[in-house]
This record gives sequence, C-alpha cells and structure tokens, in this order.
Amino acid sequence: MGWFAENNFCRDFWVYFSAVFFFDAGFCIYFFLFNLYLLDLHFNEQTMGLIGGATTLGSVVATLPAGVLVKKIGVRPMLIFCYLAAPFACAVRAIWMWQPAQLGMAFLSGAALSAGGVCYLTTVARLTNEKNRTAAFSLVLSASLGTSALGGIVCGYLPRWLASAGSSMRPAEVKQLILLLSCGIALLGVFPVLRLRIPRAQPDGKTAVPAEETRFWRWRPSPFLLRYLPLMSLWSIVLASFTPFANVYLSKHLHITMVRIGVIFSVAQVVQLCMGLVTPIIFRWLGVIRGIVIIQIATGLVLAALALTHDVLLAVVLYLIFSAVQWMSSPGLYNLLMSRTPDSERGTAAAMTLFCSAVVSSAATAGSGALFTRVGYPVVLLAIAALAITVALAMRFLLLPHAHEPVALMPVEEAHF
Repeated sequence: MGWFAENNFCRDFWVYFSAVFFFDAGFCIYFFLFNLYLLDLHFNEQTMGLIGGATTLGSVVATLPAGVLVKKIGVRPMLIFCYLAAPFACAVRAIWMWQPAQLGMAFLSGAALSAGGVCYLTTVARLTNEKNRTAAFSLVLSASLGTSALGGIVCGYLPRWLASAGSSMRPAEVKQLILLLSCGIALLGVFPVLRLRIPRAQPDGKTAVPAEETRFWRWRPSPFLLRYLPLMSLWSIVLASFTPFANVYLSKHLHITMVRIGVIFSVAQVVQLCMGLVTPIIFRWLGVIRGIVIIQIATGLVLAALALTHDVLLAVVLYLIFSAVQWMSSPGLYNLLMSRTPDSERGTAAAMTLFCSAVVSSAATAGSGALFTRVGYPVVLLAIAALAITVALAMRFLLLPHAHEPVALMPVEEAHF
C-alpha cells in the first residue's frame, strides 16, 4: 500500500487502467488462441503468416493518420473508436472464415488497434507526472502480463472443463466460443473510457520550434539513427518470424496438448514479467549496448538449440528461455534510442523506428509462414538464429565504437565489448 500512496495516481488514471485491463485481457486471450483456431480449421502456416502480416500492415497504414486524428479530435474519441471497432472486427474474424475476408478483416483490426497504440503513451503521460510516470507504465505492463498468464490457463483448461460438463462441442467450436468471449471482454473496456476525462495538452513554456524545422521532409536523421534503424529493423524481423507461430510450433511440431500449451504460455508471461524486473539491473551492470548484444546472441543460440532438439521437454524449456531473453531486448533498444537522440528529435525518431519495424515485421511474418509450410521449422529456426547473431555482431561493430559520442541529453556510457 505504501507504493500506491507514494505514487498517488489520480482517479482518471485508474479509470484508464481499468479500461486497459479489460481490453488487454480480451486480446491477450484472442491472439494466444487465434492461430490455434486456424490450425483446427486446416489453415497452414503460410496462410497464418499472410493473415498476421495483414494485421501488421493495417497498423502500419493507419498509425500516421491516427496520430493526425488524435491531434484534430482528441485522444478520448480515438480511444472510444478503438475500443469499439477492434473487438467488432476481431469477432468477425472468428466467424467469417473465407480467406479473402480473413485478410481484409485482419487489416481492419490492425488499423483499429493502432489507434489504441497511438493513444496509449499520450494518455498515460497526461494522467501522470514526472514522479509517478515510470511506475504507471510498469503497472500497466504488469497488468497486461498478468492477464495474459491467466488467459493462457483458462484457454488451456476450458475445453476439458466443458467436456467434463457433458459438452459435445468440437475443439474448433470451443476455440471459436472463447474467441468471441474474449472480444466481449475487450469490449467491456469501452465503458471506463466513456467515463474518462483526459486533460488537454499543456504548453511547456519552452521556445517554440519554427514551423519549417518541424516539417518531416526537412528532418535530417542523425548518424546514430542511420546506423540504428537498419539494425532495429533486422531485429524486428527476428522477432516477427517466430513469435507469432510459437503456439503453432508447440502444437503442430511438438504435438503438445492444448492444456499444456496454455500452461506453457502462462509460465512464459510470468517469466517475462520477472525478467522485466531484473533487466534494468543487467543493463546497469553490462552497459546498454553490450547488454543488448549479449541478449541478442543468447536469443540466437537458444533458437538454434530449439531447431536442433528433438526432446519435447527440452524444447519447452528452450522456448521459455527464448521468451525471456527476447523480451529483455526491447527495453534496452528503446532506451538506447531515447538516450542517443536529442530531445527535440525523439518524437520523430520514435515514429520512424516504429514505422520501419512494423513494415518489416509484416513482410517477415508472411514470409516465415510460407517457409515454415514449405521447409519445416528446424531449417527456418536455424536461419532466424543466424540472423539474430548477425544483428548482434553488427550492433557491436556499428554502434559500440560510437557510444561515447556527445548527444544533447544523457550520453550512454559503455565498456568495450
């Protein structure tokens, strides 16, 4: 209780937190289960990759327009739109199984979800202050991981509970029911949003930047960003090539039951939460760039071991390790970006990073799905592992030698690797 008293979050933060809680709980269950549902309906990884890529592409296309609309009509109307449109689009995806419709609705659901992502940082920033903002982000993240863990357990055991109650529903019908219920849970988030009051943006009192200097086409990326963006994009390919298919890999390649997959997914969320707590300590100990390089090499080695193992128990352990180490890389990468970018350029640099990552992730998900179908998991996992290690070595040689270059704010101090 002392932690909550110390941070003293305002009423509207808790209103928004409750909205995010329901929204994330619903969609954590939905995205955990959706590819397994497609697998029951005899969709292969190639089709799953196309559908996942369409979702990401929808997010890419809608992100910048959503940002413009947030400025024009405000954050709250965009949140209401997202919290209504995204559950509706995803519910249609669970019912209308015609492949062209799946691709179209995946694109629309990705576009709707992007509005929530655009609003997220702004909403939390306006409902907190400098002292409690970090704690607020940690609290929302922890709630998301907690609901994911609970959702995995429920999804794993619900078919067994229904069978024990005498239900004769087929596995695909059970999954469809859970998907629709998860959309209903996500939809509950709109009710807190309707009660939400978000303060208007306040002037910071700083000297205004001339309009011609803020135009995107006049922006010039720093030498650091020119080195960082290709590396970040390649790392996004590593993550987007396997993570969306992890549950399918456990089911189709390792032949693990739905109950065990649910438990494994839940354990992975708990592991990620724990590693998220120790990640700042690791980066303080190793340095940011050195820590990222070691984490990326570890990710590649674990993926290679996962490709070569034939033991189910060992594969599960390696998957949990992969979940932990790949999760640890993101805080370091985004911290590095913000630390090495002058304050006046952070917004543009962040937008460019997210945009580039989303574009390559869309292509990577579609491409890896096709490769998993044609050549199988071991070969593709080895290729992804090789790319992960290549990215790590490139980061070591392209970024670390420039770690001590001066920036406008907070230089990143590094020991030589």
